[in-house]
Amino acid sequence: MAAHPKFSIITVVYNNVRDIEHTITSVVNQTYDNIEYIVIDGESSDGTLAVIHKYQDKIAVSLSEKDKGIYDAMNKGLALATGDYVLFLNSGDEIYDLNSIENLAKLSNDADILYGETILIDEDRNIIGERRHKVPANFDWKSFRYGMNICHQAIYIKRSIAEPYDVNYKLCADIDWVIRCAKKANKSVNTHQYVARYLVGGMSKQKHKESLKERFAIFKHYYGAIPNLFNHGIIALKAIWHRINYGKPQD
Repeated sequence: MAAHPKFSIITVVYNNVRDIEHTITSVVNQTYDNIEYIVIDGESSDGTLAVIHKYQDKIAVSLSEKDKGIYDAMNKGLALATGDYVLFLNSGDEIYDLNSIENLAKLSNDADILYGETILIDEDRNIIGERRHKVPANFDWKSFRYGMNICHQAIYIKRSIAEPYDVNYKLCADIDWVIRCAKKANKSVNTHQYVARYLVGGMSKQKHKESLKERFAIFKHYYGAIPNLFNHGIIALKAIWHRINYGKPQD
């Protein structure tokens, strides 16, 4: 891979005029100069498109059309990407700071996966804290067995190993996608820095019970039925410990 890797950053949005500009500016104002920004809109009708058009000269590709759900839209973005690495940064989330991609490029060293820590923010963009799950020192496809310990917005994957999302999953296809990519990865690099700001909420939070069921099925598929039951027991104990010590757990 070139010493100056190209990063394809893909934002999927639908009717989110309140948050989309925060996401866009966190990308287009990066100090790094080899970024391909792709915005996939689901035919928004609330003013979101006007915000996107405001930054059109800094967006490599923008597409607005109906889709079959968020993961279908993400697959459209992935198909359009031409960078060495891909990142999915959905509306409301932000790259951590304006030097983040520049720092990642310096650390890439032909890695298949680059990952880092995430800060949680609220609707007013105030920092809430850190995720309950800490990123693993060394990441591989088995690392998710005790929970999704890397935020989807904080993992950069080499495009050559990035397969399409499985649209049969409606809430947790991102977990399945990262595991499949990780199974093909030879080298993962922990950047040991914050790389994303994650807006608490989202579809999986709104449909929490269904999300947990889907996640359980994905983990069972990859890690086996009995080990998955044991692993979820550990996840539950960690959640209880976190609640006792810190209050309501955050992902």
